[in-house]
Amino acid sequence: MAKHDPLDTVLKLAKEAEEQAGLQLKSAQLMLQKCQSQLEALRNYRLDYMKQMENHHGKNISASYYHQFHQFVRQIDEAITKQISSIQEADSQREHRQKYWQEMQQKRKAVELLLSHKADKAQQAELRREQKMTDEFASQLFYRKRAR
Repeated sequence: MAKHDPLDTVLKLAKEAEEQAGLQLKSAQLMLQKCQSQLEALRNYRLDYMKQMENHHGKNISASYYHQFHQFVRQIDEAITKQISSIQEADSQREHRQKYWQEMQQKRKAVELLLSHKADKAQQAELRREQKMTDEFASQLFYRKRAR
């Protein structure tokens, strides 16, 4: 039975860490998309509300209605500002998680490279051993034929 290489365990752990980092990145990307969709919805809502007020243009509206309208638009604008801040935060989180995922990917690739080099060296050693055995067999055969 071939002996277990500790690098195989390290590779397994590196793959798991990369996968976990990938899931976290995906989660951050989804959160960013959600925040962007919410911002778009707020902007559309504000636009629709402004269009409603535009439809009242030329009609008599009370001062209190006009005041409430502007107060509501201000609240929507504040919500938009907060949502923009949330998007910036979510994007920052996404960038952080992307860098972490890339680091985990590099670590996995480094371990795979080490294992590959190790396998290449083992194969070269095996080929040298086989060549040595073949050479030894050929020289023994040669000496036996000469001895006759």
